[in-house]
Amino acid sequence: MKVILGITGASGSIYGYTLLCLLQQKKVDVSVILTSMGERVLAYECGITRDEIAAKATLYADDDLFAPIASGSCLYDAMVVAPCSMNTLGQIAGGQSGTLLTRCASVALKEKRPLITLFRETPLNTIQINNMLRLAQAGAIIMPACPGFYKKPERISDLVGGIAYRILDQLGIPAKEAKRWQ
Repeated sequence: MKVILGITGASGSIYGYTLLCLLQQKKVDVSVILTSMGERVLAYECGITRDEIAAKATLYADDDLFAPIASGSCLYDAMVVAPCSMNTLGQIAGGQSGTLLTRCASVALKEKRPLITLFRETPLNTIQINNMLRLAQAGAIIMPACPGFYKKPERISDLVGGIAYRILDQLGIPAKEAKRWQ
């Protein structure tokens, strides 16, 4: 399986990094698009550098529209944007594709490949809700970063992991180790 992972500048970059680590453990071929703000937030919130991401996956700059993943002829199975900023979500919903991340999202939609957007914003305004509706109508999966507490989490990693495993579920990647409701 091949997955494109976009990490934007929204708070919650730990979700993208945790997902990347899980995908790597599952032997999934991952291409990462790290926006400039995504890189800054990842370093600020998690202390994780661009080089650490590059050690785990093929890394592309968001301004590299010549990257092979920008083309509809590049075969990949799904795209996940985690975290997905409301700015990026709005650009995708509006059909803008001026960056590698938004271009790949546009390609995922036109090629009918799964596109998962994990947003982490609250409260939401009407424009943001309408953008989510437009994306859902276009075939995207809209996932809020709303961790469940029924599993009685003890650490932040438990909460983040619960969401990351839900993304694996959406991708159809088996994860027997995930804690499930009994």
